[in-house]
Amino acid sequence: MGKKRVAIVGTGQTFHKSHRPDVNGQELINEAVQRALLDADMTIQDIDAVVIGNMDHFEGINYVDCWSVDGSGGVMRPIIKLTTGGTTGSTLAIGGYHMIASGMFEKVLVIGWEKNSESDTTGAITTAFDPVWDRLVFAGAISGLAAEAQSYMAKYGATDKDGARVSVRDRKHACNNPHAQLRKEVTIEEVLASPMLADPIHLLDVCPRTDGACAVIMACEGVAERIAPQPDWIWATANRHTYSYLNDATYGELDSMADASKELFSKAGIKDPRKELDVIEMYQPYSFAGIIWIEDMGIAPRGKGAEYIWSGATDMGGELPINPSGGVIACNPIGATGLIRCAEAALQVMGKAEERQVPDVSLALSTGFGGCFWTDTILHGKNKPAF
Repeated sequence: MGKKRVAIVGTGQTFHKSHRPDVNGQELINEAVQRALLDADMTIQDIDAVVIGNMDHFEGINYVDCWSVDGSGGVMRPIIKLTTGGTTGSTLAIGGYHMIASGMFEKVLVIGWEKNSESDTTGAITTAFDPVWDRLVFAGAISGLAAEAQSYMAKYGATDKDGARVSVRDRKHACNNPHAQLRKEVTIEEVLASPMLADPIHLLDVCPRTDGACAVIMACEGVAERIAPQPDWIWATANRHTYSYLNDATYGELDSMADASKELFSKAGIKDPRKELDVIEMYQPYSFAGIIWIEDMGIAPRGKGAEYIWSGATDMGGELPINPSGGVIACNPIGATGLIRCAEAALQVMGKAEERQVPDVSLALSTGFGGCFWTDTILHGKNKPAF
């Protein structure tokens, strides 16, 4: 049984909000599933298997693969749960890809979701860490990200104004995305005047807590072409879930991003990602990641990420638009977030991103971030990949 080419043929998202008291988890999941099926002109009977996941540690409710079947459509179908921290959404996409590429299934429904309004994110993250080596230092996500930003600033002389420029970009892009939770432009001055959470991170530098779900339908070659006029072909995937302890990470550089990107681009024969990629949907939970991590990708030289951002190259209409959807800073249902990046990249390749569409997208990159500074990467293409 040889490896098969895989494409995304349909996507669906909820209209993400800070609080969805009108639905339970099953109903939230079903909103995304129904929209994905409608987008692909399919029914649940067409689906061979389901891949689902969320940050179940946050809500404190396990076995989502079991209790959500009325919403996911997993009744009497093979179904698997994947959970890898903040990378859950992108891991789900990679899992769905491999299930089809392996020849096990022809059509797979991939679902990521979260009801952050019913969880204690900071408490869950804090207690997930080793009580001796990590917990006293990394009290939740923001302090760890602040350590990364501070390290980068000390090494390259960046300022919180540079971070603010990234937030201004993504929040402006989000105004074109009806699914985004936060859809309001901000200025550099407003970002810098917002409350300081952990120096140098201000309130408007970071992502919100979101209730939302995303679903993606994948199909194998020979099936995908019959479903979608322009499938989004997955060229390659790569991940680095490298560390067990946060203090093993190299702050100021995201080693997992650098290593995963290098593997991904090598698989696809990409020599100059800045010139060869058309758009990036990056899991970027705070502003400084938009500077540091593009250096790890090889988009900008070390220490020059801020300069590249200030040039406008990553804005809509620029050389390489990043996060046309508004990204994570505008919307963050964590278990779905990486899958949303995948879905948004697919929409760009399929030419279905509407007001947030980048013209003539042939190659798109989506990423996931989470855990102990882990990274997932997925390369999307308009044409079929060569094996």
